[in-house]
Amino acid sequence: MNLFRNLLFWIVLALAGALVAQLLVQDPGYVLVRYGGNDYTTNVPKAILMTVALLAGLWLAWKVLSLPFAAVRRHRKKQARARLIDGLDALHQGHWSRAEKSLALAARSDDVAAIAHVGAAQAAAARGDGGASAQHLDALGNTYPTTRALAAAELALAEDRADDALSALDAPAAQPLPPRGLILRARALAALGRAGEAYGLLGALRQQQAYPAERLGRFEAQWAEAALREAADANVLADRWEALPKPLKSEPAAVAAYAERAAALRWEEAAAKSLEQALDTRWDESLAALYGRLPIGRLDVRRGNAERWLSAHPASPALLVTLAQLARAQGQWPQAEAYLHRALAQGANSDAWEELGHGFAEAGDDARARLSYANALRAARGEAASELPGRDLRQKIFDEAVVEERDEHGMPRLRG
Repeated sequence: MNLFRNLLFWIVLALAGALVAQLLVQDPGYVLVRYGGNDYTTNVPKAILMTVALLAGLWLAWKVLSLPFAAVRRHRKKQARARLIDGLDALHQGHWSRAEKSLALAARSDDVAAIAHVGAAQAAAARGDGGASAQHLDALGNTYPTTRALAAAELALAEDRADDALSALDAPAAQPLPPRGLILRARALAALGRAGEAYGLLGALRQQQAYPAERLGRFEAQWAEAALREAADANVLADRWEALPKPLKSEPAAVAAYAERAAALRWEEAAAKSLEQALDTRWDESLAALYGRLPIGRLDVRRGNAERWLSAHPASPALLVTLAQLARAQGQWPQAEAYLHRALAQGANSDAWEELGHGFAEAGDDARARLSYANALRAARGEAASELPGRDLRQKIFDEAVVEERDEHGMPRLRG
């Protein structure tokens, strides 16, 4: 298509030239130039040819005269590119001083000034000279405001100065932010405890494809969890929870964040319901442990749910510890102790030993309380625990015996 257009253009131009030439041949015209008391006469075709020749001569003379200057400019550009390449390579290899020197020299060329100043600022910051780094960034001035904002924000985040990073990115001259600017702004907001605002940038980040979908999904989960924990009141917490996509509402980290924040805000029913729905949908040991650990009431209801889950997950150490915690809170220490021994036999960790210590201490059994607390420390360090006295073989066998778990098709489940 381009070839056809070019050919058509030259054909039309040739036809126009032929038409003009024919008109001039029929009537060559008369041209009179009077200058300094002298008269110069010629016809129109000759005048046109003389004018074209004069312009061509002037253009050729200009090219010849500017040739040395063009050569100097080309040499400077070539030198600047060489310094830029050498500086970036030195920056990549960690030769900070050499990188800064080469990039500072390269920045004298306007063609590579922006990237050279950014690299020099990074090199200066890497060798610990914050003043020199700031000078390189300031050299960008108002010519490259967005580039300056991105470089300043990245350096500030690397030094845990999220406030400075956000201030640089929010500068009016840097708007609108490119994809990398949105990423840095979201990171700064999350670091400042404003994960809710960072979560709100996910739509723009997806639209501009700032991150691969998998990595953006990880950030979505992290910012959602942090936003739930940062909710100032129950209304904000409810709004943020409802705004989450359905798959995220079943993620253990998000559910735990919502439940713990709801419990802290005295919204006990919401905290318990979120855990109950999540555990009914997909079993998770960490949520089962949290269900008994939350400082909320509803002991009878929670214990009933836990006993219902136990029939489906009889070998769950977290659930057995939860049942023990609920039983002890109801003043039923013998039942709580039995649950804890079963939990330890099924692989429970230091939480079960610590709960045993609390129960023995409340029951006045100081010797076994001290041994239980010591075992909690040993379990936390990965060491073998000391055996509690008073447990016979029949009790130990009962602790280790569990009802066989079966799936919805009646097939036995393998124990993890």
